[in-house]
Amino acid sequence: MNADNNATTSKIGIALAGGGPLGGIYEVGAIAALAESMEGLDFNAADIYVGVSSGSFIAAALANGISPARLTHMLIDNGKSEEIFDPELLLKPAFREYWNRASSVPPLLWKSLKQFLADPFDRGLYESFARLGRALPTGVFNNAGIGRFLAQLFRAPGRTNDFRKLRNQLFLVATDLDSGESVPFGAEGWEDVPISRAVQASSALPGLFPPVRVRGRYFVDGALIKTLHASVALKHGAKLVLCINPLVPFDAQLAEKRGGKERHKLVEGGLPVVLSQTFRAIIHSRMRTGMDRYQHQYPDADVLLFEPHADDAAMFFTNVFSYRDRHTLCEHAYQMTRRDLWRRRHMLRPILARHGIRLRTEVLRDPHRSLLDDKLPSLEPVRGLARVTVTLRHTLDELDAWLKAKKV
Repeated sequence: MNADNNATTSKIGIALAGGGPLGGIYEVGAIAALAESMEGLDFNAADIYVGVSSGSFIAAALANGISPARLTHMLIDNGKSEEIFDPELLLKPAFREYWNRASSVPPLLWKSLKQFLADPFDRGLYESFARLGRALPTGVFNNAGIGRFLAQLFRAPGRTNDFRKLRNQLFLVATDLDSGESVPFGAEGWEDVPISRAVQASSALPGLFPPVRVRGRYFVDGALIKTLHASVALKHGAKLVLCINPLVPFDAQLAEKRGGKERHKLVEGGLPVVLSQTFRAIIHSRMRTGMDRYQHQYPDADVLLFEPHADDAAMFFTNVFSYRDRHTLCEHAYQMTRRDLWRRRHMLRPILARHGIRLRTEVLRDPHRSLLDDKLPSLEPVRGLARVTVTLRHTLDELDAWLKAKKV
């Protein structure tokens, strides 16, 4: 931090949105780029962390002192960490949920049959048997593996699974299924919930994972109400909040205009791609509304958002369960965030300086920087292309600035 009094007392928050394993890996690459480019800010020593859904996993790890570099090794498994998170943990069938629902079928069927036979003409077949919908599982997969993994991860020396024992504030947001209320675990009254359990609740996407029970209440994904919940950090006094949102709707027309290798028609991807685009569009529109609201509600605070560009096909079409694609996406996020920082450097520098942070443009200008180990051959084509892209972008930016200066 610099000597400016306002800068030294400025509270800094980090808010991470959700996005499943894909979003988590993107966030790690983006955070690594931000961390090396911002002098005066330790991403393991921010004042406030806010996480939602998969962002809660990353926020909890950062608050526990796990560095961006270590998180990278943990999520992409390049042999440099004994603590490896395998996304396939999320694909374990929810057998207990299946059994509990299946066991309810006989009594539900009997009650439905009795109701239909008692008054078949008035109620009708569909209305009488509608209650059988209660037997459908509330989730396909079991995300308890996340809780177990994190509980073990936070047992290591210097880490904790207790919100109250952290050096700084950590808030992990989930949604109460019965009331629709957003609950920030880690806030007053919710500090005793284990961090690992809070992550599991915050990332329980309805339909994919069953709701998570905490104190007799059932919780689902925190993104149901808000995308980022940066307001939690602002309400707790943060004057600078760095936000990362990994999911944006894909603009196929823009991608084509900017020289995409192939024209994408999302309808050709079937239901999964259509649902993905729909989900992204909804949460992104809602997030933009929230960002505008922050400017009016907290005029003395700075909120900076980092996210993929709308034409980022690599981010939209990556298969997160592919080993190679995980490597590629993490490096891609790192390089694209560096490019974004360089593009916005004139706007970002004075904002960051107000909070005692210097944007290291000399780092951003270096085209040879890479997040991942140079010994990974599978990434060489991607890394080489990223370096060429960064260099070209820097040159074009400098040329544009020179031409504008000449016009003046």
